[in-house]
Amino acid sequence: MAEIKITKENFDEEVRNFKGTVLLDFWAGWCGPCTMLSPIIEEIADEFDGEIKVGKVNVDEQPELAGAFRVESIPLLVLVKDGVIQKQALGYRPKEDVLDFAGL
Repeated sequence: MAEIKITKENFDEEVRNFKGTVLLDFWAGWCGPCTMLSPIIEEIADEFDGEIKVGKVNVDEQPELAGAFRVESIPLLVLVKDGVIQKQALGYRPKEDVLDFAGL
């Protein structure tokens, strides 16, 4: 399953009210490290389909969500479990580190 585009309209359904783990990737098209991280996030979404939901939040298109999460720099990974933020990680990281961060 590909990553889910998270918007303010689907946030409650896809993240806040979801029973399980969601890995959110806050990104923007102009961000170099974001474009480096993007294929890793896509691989994880495909490889761990059914174990974890992977969502992408474009900070330029979703300023309300970026503000709600107090995003000041990107890429920012946020791990949410049962609607509660567990932890955050800023900046590019290799796949092994993202897997460790997500508990996979």
